[in-house]
Amino acid sequence: MKMFSIAALAGDGIGPEVMREAIRVLRAAEKKFGFKLDITEAPVGWAGIDAVGKALPDVTLTLCKKSDAILFGSVGLPDRDPTIPKEERPERAALLRLRKEFGLFANLRPVRLPKALAHACPLTRERQGDGIDILVVRELTGGLYFGRPKKTEDLGGGNARATDTMAYSTPEIERIAHVAFRAAKLRRKKVTSIDKANVLENGVLWRDVVTRVGQHYSGVTLEHMFVDNGAMQLMLRPAQFDVMLCENMFGDILSDEAAALAGSLGMLPSASLGATSGEKTFGFYEPAGGTAPDIAGKNLANPIAQILSAALMLRHSLGLNDAAAAIENAVQQSIEAGNRTGDIFNPNEAGARRVGTREMGEAIASALR
Repeated sequence: MKMFSIAALAGDGIGPEVMREAIRVLRAAEKKFGFKLDITEAPVGWAGIDAVGKALPDVTLTLCKKSDAILFGSVGLPDRDPTIPKEERPERAALLRLRKEFGLFANLRPVRLPKALAHACPLTRERQGDGIDILVVRELTGGLYFGRPKKTEDLGGGNARATDTMAYSTPEIERIAHVAFRAAKLRRKKVTSIDKANVLENGVLWRDVVTRVGQHYSGVTLEHMFVDNGAMQLMLRPAQFDVMLCENMFGDILSDEAAALAGSLGMLPSASLGATSGEKTFGFYEPAGGTAPDIAGKNLANPIAQILSAALMLRHSLGLNDAAAAIENAVQQSIEAGNRTGDIFNPNEAGARRVGTREMGEAIASALR
């Protein structure tokens, strides 16, 4: 029996609730497909600060280093974050540090709109086209979020100046471009590269390098698109996109915009991957939504994004493709059966019934069994 070690970092807000349901589904997958997961939970975010005074406790980081993959919930509490220095807040001290610590340079966000949830998409059915199935590939360790210098200067007289540096090198662009083209070969063989080459120097380099990498992938079509047009096209004709290749900030914004097309952030999983060593790719898997503290503990959160993130973990880090596909199919079956958490519920939809976090998780686990 194959054995894998998983660090489960639920974090804050709704994190523990949706993590519980993801683990429930993973346990059902274990029994069905004959593998074993050693899942160890550890604090992160405000849970870590409350436990030991650090958003990323040393014991949590040590656990992550010993694990085959990290299954992450969400961190940050808007009401509490301003009470500590910005560099100690969970998003910087935990989330960004983990990305840098493990070299997680490639973020994959699949955006799919099930036909049964066409009503939840803000676009008309006509604009939805033949269906929405987009993979956003986002570079994760460069650009504005990590460039130096990054500082705020006091200019006196109540004035300040903030500086963020947007920088990319050829190797950084090459490696994320290869991820996008390899993904496109397994999909509909089209890459749309997003940049701002008409204004930004790094956009010019981005376009040149991506074009050069694309020449090595015969059969895959490459198109370039300015980020402002890309944002508009997602709303006008989303079905035109297959793989969207983005630098860090553009990918952050566009993937969240694309999430709305799937009906809810609660439907959007993500995978953050490092370099492949042998047959193993270390990854960090998290739902795209936030901590949603307003609904935490009320059995209202949608666990699907966390469950689908677990499926991505099985596929990309553990090589359990059949189990991953089975979880994705179980999610689809549960939706087609009419199960809806509040974020995707429409009282006028025939056959739909509103369920809670636990009920949705159990429905998916049952469908998998």
